[in-house]
Amino acid sequence: MPSNTNYITDISTILAGHPIQNYLPILFISMELQLPIVITLLILLLMVIIQKRKKSKIRLPPGPWKLPVIGSLHHLVSGLPHHSLRDLAKKHGPIMHLNLGEISAIVISSPKIAKEVMKTHDLTFADRPSIMVSDILSYNCTDIVFSPYGDYWRQLRKICILELLSVKRVLSFRSVREEEVSNLTRSISMSISGAGFGEVAVNLSEKFESLSNDITLRAAFGKKLKDNHALISLMSQALQLGSGFGVVDLFPSKKFLHVISGTKSRLEKIHMNIDKILNDVLEEHKENKKVAYKGKSEEDLADVLLRLQESGDLDFPITTENIKAVIMDMFFAGSEASATMLEWAMAELMKHPKEMKEVQDEVREVFRGKLNIDEAEIHKLTYLKLVIKETLRLHPPAPLLAPRECREKCEINGYEIPVKTKVIVNSWAIGRDPEYWKNAESFEPKRFKGMDVDYKGTNFEFIPFGAGRRMCPGILFGIATVELPLAQLLYHFDWKLPNGAKQEELDMTESFGGTARPKNNLYFVPTLYTHLPVNNVVE
Repeated sequence: MPSNTNYITDISTILAGHPIQNYLPILFISMELQLPIVITLLILLLMVIIQKRKKSKIRLPPGPWKLPVIGSLHHLVSGLPHHSLRDLAKKHGPIMHLNLGEISAIVISSPKIAKEVMKTHDLTFADRPSIMVSDILSYNCTDIVFSPYGDYWRQLRKICILELLSVKRVLSFRSVREEEVSNLTRSISMSISGAGFGEVAVNLSEKFESLSNDITLRAAFGKKLKDNHALISLMSQALQLGSGFGVVDLFPSKKFLHVISGTKSRLEKIHMNIDKILNDVLEEHKENKKVAYKGKSEEDLADVLLRLQESGDLDFPITTENIKAVIMDMFFAGSEASATMLEWAMAELMKHPKEMKEVQDEVREVFRGKLNIDEAEIHKLTYLKLVIKETLRLHPPAPLLAPRECREKCEINGYEIPVKTKVIVNSWAIGRDPEYWKNAESFEPKRFKGMDVDYKGTNFEFIPFGAGRRMCPGILFGIATVELPLAQLLYHFDWKLPNGAKQEELDMTESFGGTARPKNNLYFVPTLYTHLPVNNVVE
């Protein structure tokens, strides 16, 4: 082991052969290279400090504590997002700020603040944020729901209100609804007959989904499709990926996460398959029109859109891609919502036998002696309408309304909302707000009796379909698809839980995706109450 003296001697020898002045140019060159780097780092540090000071001056709403990178996301992992956000609102107030990954979001949980956003400052919050599922499946957001606010969107909205979903158009599909609901009641009756003296539990979740899809398909295309089941399956897959809380939407700049999650590639594959089906249907419509197809008495929605496309009267010509995007909205926003409403209405009635008896007594009294229910007389079922309202209060199909985006700096309830902030309205929490609703968690349809409250966006304590410019334009179509089947099932059948289960045992747990349906399928046992008319099943 050499001594320290030897090391010193070696160093002295090296320096003696290489005087320090030989190293000075290198040192100066090194300093010249380092100086720009140091200055650059100081500038960046100064920019960060200035930016932080700017942010600190912005009076954002309060919110829960945040972690690096993920922000407030850890507060949402313990349950369904609309539940977790309601619980956070109890601590931090009806307007909260959360960092959801890279996304700055404001969450609204009270009627008062919702009114500020969707009425007072409706135009400021009329845009939609970018969400991957809508970017891909809605043909680059050229649909009604997610199209950016502007002239094109206003034209689509006008087409929807005046042509696609007007009172007259919805009434024109009455025969479609009546035929499909008759098919539903007949299939349930046949299940009862097939069971002999035993009991049969019917999967109502499956029945409602099929019913809603069949009505929407016939309204959109004039018939059921040969690829019917494939289309419905693809759309169900897409809905499962469309909650807006996926990694691709929370970390939009982290492209490697998009690859790892596989969401983008799955959505693109789903879109490609759906697009092929829609292309075939629209081409068939065009061919039928060329030969003056006589098989229809009424225009379907595809006919209307193709007619408008060919007319040349629109300020913004619509392409075939735009038509497909609008039709997609009918399925995602219409069909799924109707099935969800039917499920929750039946689940709540099964959970509450007193309310079930009252609504059945009403239906059977109004239509006493008749073999079937006439949709034209549905307006007489006042308690049934209360049941539907109460179901929507407790179980809005989309518990978190389609998000909005701030178009310009705005002040809400004394807080500053920066441009591009994502705004989430928790309609589920608003419908259960104890400040506005007595016994808010209880199913009490009679609470609406005598109340001048509807679901058309004018009463902000009850906004299951949203409000303002961006509220759902398909309310009439959706409610019509719920009232008739619900009335028919209550008129023709008595219902009980399978295997002698009591109503307290009925699982009311929600799932979460594009809509909040019951987590588990509803299996109920029907008993025939009246004889059904014999009609041919519509193919």
